[in-house]
Amino acid sequence: MTTKAQLDPVTLEVLRNALPAIAADMATDLQRTSYNMMIYEVQDYCCALLDADGRLICQNIGGVSHFVADLGVVIKDAVARYGKDGFRPGDVLIMNHQRVAGQHLNNVCVYTPCFFDGVLEGFAIVRAHWADIGGMSTGTSAPGLVSDPWMEGLQLDQIKIYDAGVADEKVLRIIRDNIRFQEASMGDLRSQIAACNMATRRFDELFARYGREVILGAIEHIFDETERRCRRRVAAIPDGIYEADSFLDADTPDKTNVIPIRVKVIVKGEIMTIDLTGCSMQRKSGINGRTLAGAYIAYKGLTGPLDNVNEGSFRALEVEIQEGNFMMARYPAPMAAWSRGLPTVVDTILKALAPALPDRIPAAHMGNLGGSLTFYGVDPMTNKPYVLQTIEGGGWGGRPYEDGVSTCVSVCQGDVRNSPVETIELKAPVIVERRALRENSGGAGEFRGGLGIETRMTNLREGKWSLSNAGRRQCPPWGIAGGQAGQASVNYMRKPDEHDLKPFDPVRMQSEPGSSVMVATAGGGGWGDPLDRAIEAVQRDVADELVTIESAAKLYGAVIDPASGRVDIGATTKLRHDMRLARATSEATP
Repeated sequence: MTTKAQLDPVTLEVLRNALPAIAADMATDLQRTSYNMMIYEVQDYCCALLDADGRLICQNIGGVSHFVADLGVVIKDAVARYGKDGFRPGDVLIMNHQRVAGQHLNNVCVYTPCFFDGVLEGFAIVRAHWADIGGMSTGTSAPGLVSDPWMEGLQLDQIKIYDAGVADEKVLRIIRDNIRFQEASMGDLRSQIAACNMATRRFDELFARYGREVILGAIEHIFDETERRCRRRVAAIPDGIYEADSFLDADTPDKTNVIPIRVKVIVKGEIMTIDLTGCSMQRKSGINGRTLAGAYIAYKGLTGPLDNVNEGSFRALEVEIQEGNFMMARYPAPMAAWSRGLPTVVDTILKALAPALPDRIPAAHMGNLGGSLTFYGVDPMTNKPYVLQTIEGGGWGGRPYEDGVSTCVSVCQGDVRNSPVETIELKAPVIVERRALRENSGGAGEFRGGLGIETRMTNLREGKWSLSNAGRRQCPPWGIAGGQAGQASVNYMRKPDEHDLKPFDPVRMQSEPGSSVMVATAGGGGWGDPLDRAIEAVQRDVADELVTIESAAKLYGAVIDPASGRVDIGATTKLRHDMRLARATSEATP
């Protein structure tokens, strides 16, 4: 029988779901067996299957979005180095080198080849965030601290740590001896290996059940089908050239040299071209990366946000970006904060398309990867090292039809979440004193921006704090269609002998017991004129303590009685009329 005859609709549908199920099972194995909070709680990882040419077959649902563009390049580089005949069953390779991987060194790829009847058919890969990889890698992405990759940590360049099932103990010992939290990182390595080994078995079982021709035919069919869906959705966008710009905070001490983001989106028929050549060239700071993730994430959100991701998802996308761009930096550019610019790139691509898709494009969201809190040290009572890491979400932009989501991680992070209070206090000597919505942080609009979060902790033992919550403080999440910007993020710290929290960005800062820190993440921008917001919605926001009474009047023209909590309709009507009149007068004044 031919492949076409064997690949009936039922078999195709089974395989369409069976392949992503393997990646989902990998994720479950990884999460349940890992040692590091960034994996088992925060879920900062992705699991995937790729074919022997490095084409993406599937990725686990919820896997970190900004990893999707940088898995195939790892496999293609390995095949170029070893050749397809250079892999054997039982091989395990490790890779985080920035010349290809293009990310901070904590994001470690572990992968295994998949064989059927002695023929290389693909690879199972897990990229996961290690708590430490040596150097200055523990809990900091401060771009000004590192000037080259050797300061960041241990660089692993396509190393076989298992050769045909036999561990290279010397290499494993070198890795173990160069990291601070050996139990966590080596445990995570074993977890990644186990997830990949499980995937190779499941892949082999599928091939044995359905045959090589059917499996490979189904993969090609799924790729083609996904591409066709994406092309149809691009074809629905009016042809044209759409442009927008924004910027990231300055990465120099004087804070005057902001980093420009300029995008051009060209829609022609079924093809979309995203031109990023107008963005900043690579920087001396660690804000560089080497990735197409910004363009990929925006395109995926526009063409198939709920569809499984595979190689066909990006076939009809053309990305223009030059070598030396800060998102396509040449090694050895420092990349400790490689992903800081990606949420803004995605937002700016969507901003460019707002005139073409006015009923779909939201206002800007939090604009960074969230409020990251890291605290680490050695517990004097047990003499064991500890490390706490969590990522606190922020607000998403208001949409043409509803308010933005509150306290959600960025569009680049999949199902990443914050660590539960109970786990934080169990794993590290800290008390979580506050985790609450950040009042007034959502940008005003007919549809309000989502709110950020305030998370405050106090350490009970001496240790080091690092807080990462920057990226767009000078360019807060913007509004769309008359909406206002959301509040920018800010970090705070209080020493034991101080009374109040003060704005501060601690990085690897030795802190005495009783020190407190707090991250306040950004709110999303608003969509539409705030004076058009439903009065009932403003009243509800005030009742829920999302917006103060003062802000309700100042931003929305809604007069609310403090005693009853009810809107004064007459006073509100008059105030909104006066505010519109004042606005018109101001706009008419030269």
